[in-house]
Amino acid sequence: MEERSAAKSHKIILGNRRTGNFTGVRDVISFDPKEILLETEMGMLQIKGEDLHVSRLTLDKGEVDVQGIVTSMVYSEVENYGKKAENFLGKLFR
Repeated sequence: MEERSAAKSHKIILGNRRTGNFTGVRDVISFDPKEILLETEMGMLQIKGEDLHVSRLTLDKGEVDVQGIVTSMVYSEVENYGKKAENFLGKLFR
């Protein structure tokens, strides 16, 4: 298991709970107006709110901008969430 200190940089800038700039994003797992799920260098990040949308996505740089009303942000330590889901779907449709 790799240590968090060896991970790339991850930063959140949240302005007035309405605009968010995120760096260190590996993937956008899902998004809808009430929830955005990001895989970041520091773990999975669940963003909840109202009228949420991804206004800019640059995964080659690991950057995501979000707009809407943010009510909560929660990290979890689930690793490779998207890859596990792909494997499950791949097995299901074989």
